[in-house]
Amino acid sequence: MFQMRPAGVEDRPEIETLIRARASWMRERALPGWEGWHGKAAELAAQAGDPAFPVWAMTDGGRVVGVTSLYEQSSPLLWPDEAECAESSLFLATTITDPALSGQRPGSLIAWWALHQAAAQGRTWVRRGTGPYPGLVAYYRDVQGWTVVRTVEHQGVTAYALQRRAEPQPHLAELGLALS
Repeated sequence: MFQMRPAGVEDRPEIETLIRARASWMRERALPGWEGWHGKAAELAAQAGDPAFPVWAMTDGGRVVGVTSLYEQSSPLLWPDEAECAESSLFLATTITDPALSGQRPGSLIAWWALHQAAAQGRTWVRRGTGPYPGLVAYYRDVQGWTVVRTVEHQGVTAYALQRRAEPQPHLAELGLALS
């Protein structure tokens, strides 16, 4: 059964290996963005255990099989309106999962866990963004149930702002993610 917990300094080597595995998986499938993941693997892994970065680890039998960050502030680039940005939300970012587990949908489990966390905290929204990858946007929208709120052009790159209402996800245990 998968579990979510705050990531610590001791998780950094495993997280770096996980990020590089995802980058290799993407490269093998000629998916864009793999170079960025590969090149930033050590930098991203170093965020685990740093109080400035709310990194969470998904584990399976103690092994890190996914990571994500769950911020208390939405991206002002994607939510530029102050009133909208101030709405009670969590911002889901940098979700990376072990590609060997794709049939178990760990990325979806992490996203649904974030919805559950936000609801438990009394928040209204979970928000996330992604870069210029229409296939990923379609996956988030069509498979995970996110709504595209807007697109933003920034430094010649299209970014997508997505959100879902925070709500309890009691079915997570049935899907293999322990709720604590």
